[in-house]
Amino acid sequence: MSVHFLFPKPSSTEEKKKDSDGDIDMLLKSQRENFEKHVVIPGEGITHDTKYMGGHGTYFDHETHFSSVAGVVERVNNLISVRSLHARYTGNIGDLVIGRITEVSNKRWKVDINSRQDAVLLLSAINLPGGVQRRKTEADELQMRKFFIEGDLLAAEVQGTFQDGSSSLHTRNLKYGKLRNGSFLAVPPALIQRSKTHFHTLSCGIDVTLGLNGYVWVSKHSSKPLDEVDPESIYSNENEPIDQATRETIARVCNCINALSRNFMNITDTVINCAYEVSLKYPVKEVLKSEAMEFIVNQVKSS
Repeated sequence: MSVHFLFPKPSSTEEKKKDSDGDIDMLLKSQRENFEKHVVIPGEGITHDTKYMGGHGTYFDHETHFSSVAGVVERVNNLISVRSLHARYTGNIGDLVIGRITEVSNKRWKVDINSRQDAVLLLSAINLPGGVQRRKTEADELQMRKFFIEGDLLAAEVQGTFQDGSSSLHTRNLKYGKLRNGSFLAVPPALIQRSKTHFHTLSCGIDVTLGLNGYVWVSKHSSKPLDEVDPESIYSNENEPIDQATRETIARVCNCINALSRNFMNITDTVINCAYEVSLKYPVKEVLKSEAMEFIVNQVKSS
């Protein structure tokens, strides 16, 4: 018997939060969250309500919208779609992404962002050391490898997209740039929820950056405000000293994120915090064992 995710009805004490035309979503946040972000499998029913239109990843049969792929249910107004769990990332303007430099070429870097094609980071789209604001010159072009080289990890924002599906990035903000003092891991992009900020500091004192392309960076907490960061050090390749306790905490957070990913749970700072607290009853190296993962995931679901 298939499981159907039906649209929740508002309580009798609440009015329907819609405009007169019905084309603007005015639903309560709790109502939206009950309907969206469900992981479904092919052939699984999504809703019986015929007012919804089926989008990508869905088909309509016997007055019911079904999923045609395994993925996450999403809704925009009255359009429902299913985003595949293992689909490649497609860039959208304003997205925060984490990438790895794959090539240094003429006035640009090629960046792997888990998309069908490498993204482009132009020399004109970065901050110069010292925070100098000026046009980039031939001298800057000759020193491109002093900024980023192959293998460097960076946080950036999608500035634009091209017709072939590739993206253009920029790092013109001190919160973006080269990543150090941490550990990298990859999860399905569909599990990363879009939020107001993707830079989080967990209760355990560890910084987590959640890229919408499915790349995650877990690092030592930086206590310096952005306006106090030395502009000359933004392209440094030297990591700060990290004590053993901090290394173990970073490893535990990474294992918790991996456990959530393997069980197809949406990854947010709240969920990671909860998983971390539950995982403390296990040694770090045992968090990814099947018994420990099952216990952690069940506790997170019930909390």
